[in-house]
Amino acid sequence: MSNFEYRRIRLEGQKVLLRAPRRADFKAWSEVRTRDRRHLEPWEPAWPPFANSRSDWRGRYHSWRSAWQSGTGATFFIFDIGDMSLQGSIGLTSIKGGAANSAMLGYWLRAGAMGNGLMTEAVNLVAQWAFGTLDLSRIEAGTLPENTRSQNVLERCHFQREGLAREYLEIAGRRRDHVLYARLPGDSVKDEPLR
Repeated sequence: MSNFEYRRIRLEGQKVLLRAPRRADFKAWSEVRTRDRRHLEPWEPAWPPFANSRSDWRGRYHSWRSAWQSGTGATFFIFDIGDMSLQGSIGLTSIKGGAANSAMLGYWLRAGAMGNGLMTEAVNLVAQWAFGTLDLSRIEAGTLPENTRSQNVLERCHFQREGLAREYLEIAGRRRDHVLYARLPGDSVKDEPLR
């Protein structure tokens, strides 16, 4: 993946546009995450004291950019295609070639955007790109057992439930069990080509 000019990659659907974060996105990102902190915190690793600050952004931006360049990750910001407002983020981490040839999927969406099909479309766009352009053989995702909204998104996007991983990830300051899902290229119906 490191051969791609990630700044030019745009995945466009009917409702969303996905592209890599840019330095100029700091203000919108900080405002959305600060406003929706109570909505997001229970589902994410513990937030640092300086969450959503300029220094937090710099660290994350550097990490996202390095992952794109090394081919180990691909973070996209999710924009509403109508007004180009930031709605959330979706990304692949732990991209591995070789025998694994897989990646982990993660995402978040602002509270006011939930229930509108934005994340379903974003997940499908990233999956198409991962199986087509990156030629991955498997995408994995995990959700907290009580996060039925996220489980519904994954199931609508042809992810198959594979089991429960005990104390899988640190979420909100403690190790938490996760329901594991995966999607293979053959699990999906024929996808529409990317624009």
